[in-house]
Amino acid sequence: MSTFIGNHTSRPNFDEVVVPHLDAAYRLARWLTRNEHDAEDVVQEASLRAFRYLQTFSGSNARGWFLRIVRNTCYGSFGRKPLQPTDVFDEEQHSSSELANTPESLMLQAADAMLIDQALSDLPDRFRELLVLREIQGFSYQELADILGIPIGTVMSGLSRARQAFHNALRARLAHVDRSSDRPD
Repeated sequence: MSTFIGNHTSRPNFDEVVVPHLDAAYRLARWLTRNEHDAEDVVQEASLRAFRYLQTFSGSNARGWFLRIVRNTCYGSFGRKPLQPTDVFDEEQHSSSELANTPESLMLQAADAMLIDQALSDLPDRFRELLVLREIQGFSYQELADILGIPIGTVMSGLSRARQAFHNALRARLAHVDRSSDRPD
């Protein structure tokens, strides 16, 4: 992001490096803290840190650089463990408007979303973080390696374990739902 003018270099521009990634930063912080107010605080603190250390940005991957600051800020604010969940998944915010809006389909979508959210909640933090960044935020393996500060091979093996753990958690949740629906009223 630095530009060379004669013998002088200009500093990276905060508006070009950080601002385009504020929405992704909020989504990541929201998933890690599981609380919208804490997520806003984390993003604000991370933005201040990014501004303070903007000269350390090498110009290669602004999104990865900033989200790593967000992640570290989150864990620094709440210790190594993000806060426990305080509210439920917001179906309106995360659903597609293309789907039919019949009462039945809305109820099924909400139930599916709640089941997925509960299964994600059952996972260890490191697995949930990998799945959210890869499957929900859409980061590449290389971007995950940059954000998490781990080798790409560790990202791939971690994602494999996280997907298996999610599969098992979802299967356990579904079995619980099946047992509950089999009970007579």
